[in-house]
Amino acid sequence: MAYSIDRALVWFRRDLRATDNAALYHALSSAREVWCAFVFDRDILDVLPRRDRRVEFIRASLIDLERQLRALSTGARLLVAHGRAVDEIAALATRLNVNAVYANHDDEPQALRRDAAVRDALAAAGIALHTGKDHVVFERSEVLTHSGTPYTVFTPYKNAWLKKLQPFYLSAYPVAKHAAHLAAPPAGVDAHMPALAQIGFEPTNLAALKIPTGSIGAQALLADFMPRLDDYARAREFPAIDGTSHLSMHLRFGTVSIRELAAAAHARDTPGAAVWLSELIWRDFYHQILHHHPHVVERSFKPAYDRIAWESGPHAEALFGAWCEGRTGYPLVDAAMAQLNQTGTMHNRLRMVVASFLTKDLGITWRWGERYFATHLNDFDLAANNGGWQWAASTGCDAQPYFRIFNPTSQSRKFDPQGRFIRRYLPVLAALPDAVLHAPWEARPIELASAQIELGRDYPRPIVQHDEARTRTLARYAVVK
Repeated sequence: MAYSIDRALVWFRRDLRATDNAALYHALSSAREVWCAFVFDRDILDVLPRRDRRVEFIRASLIDLERQLRALSTGARLLVAHGRAVDEIAALATRLNVNAVYANHDDEPQALRRDAAVRDALAAAGIALHTGKDHVVFERSEVLTHSGTPYTVFTPYKNAWLKKLQPFYLSAYPVAKHAAHLAAPPAGVDAHMPALAQIGFEPTNLAALKIPTGSIGAQALLADFMPRLDDYARAREFPAIDGTSHLSMHLRFGTVSIRELAAAAHARDTPGAAVWLSELIWRDFYHQILHHHPHVVERSFKPAYDRIAWESGPHAEALFGAWCEGRTGYPLVDAAMAQLNQTGTMHNRLRMVVASFLTKDLGITWRWGERYFATHLNDFDLAANNGGWQWAASTGCDAQPYFRIFNPTSQSRKFDPQGRFIRRYLPVLAALPDAVLHAPWEARPIELASAQIELGRDYPRPIVQHDEARTRTLARYAVVK
């Protein structure tokens, strides 16, 4: 077989797996010798808190990635650097004397700027940068309307997505077929894995939370979820039930292939599988929105909504602080924020509830909440996080109508009827009867005394009255009618 180039470097980013990896496949099928690298990019890491589960997850997943590479070819190693990607990739590619660098697309604005800088640096050395699709099933302009424009409403996008879907798009890249071209590092090229401390980070509670890492962890979660998939449509609504796949962090960092998950969902003709596939399509939808409408990172998708006068000043900051710390007086909201702050995870139903509460009960801009999630979510993904927040705030594409305002108490009674989730994260309320657990301010004095709770001391009174907040919200959004 004739190869188009002699040597290539694969640059891993949000695709930390060897199996079904587009960039790795294209490099292996094009070059006689292939090396693999990852950069702990200081342009990203230096603004993160020193304890960050995502960094610890990445490092553990890189150890698993090297295990996968060595299983494919005994001499293969993962070359790991710590610095600015634009410097490290260009330096490594030059040192290895490669003809090309291969990577998978990342459509976040910061990543596009980084890749442009890397491309320029490589070009100066006569090295090409090849990037392609891997992290979604359909990307960018692959699914367009009949008039050739991007979709901004999900349902017609989903219908077009499903119509376009063919087995080819869900087929795995046969990496193992070309694995013999994985090369051992040349003499003098460092291939050691830095410790967390060496890149400036400290251990978190990742291990205590028993969050599986790497592709081996993703496959274990997938195997656990498959028997529960058919009940997904019902079970996913209840945060106290183990009804979801828990794979979102693995999708974010590419320790599992989106093609593998979409194929698993598409293969089953059940309501649960159809709803799970729909959730995966939402992910593609938000990524193509980010690609075609990058202004959403800073502004509302719908420009008219930038005219909304959000609350500001010390009072707004105090309300926001109560929301962040789970001190709103609404148990479901507070339990959800406790889950986020303690574990870095939050059930999808609760993401909608707390986002609606921040924007429509407290009148605080979605941007504040989006930034808080970006810092605290293990599975933070700019496209999905921005899309979800703008959906909840009614400022985004295909968002809920501005007059649809979640009642946190009603949501609590409907989706956590026995209070199992609330009691798990708010043990101070555990002794309250179910009837008043969702609204402690409605409890009789004897019920509060029996539970050893004094409102305002042991648990806060509501910081806002929902009905009054609804009236203010309708007035606030009147500017976009």
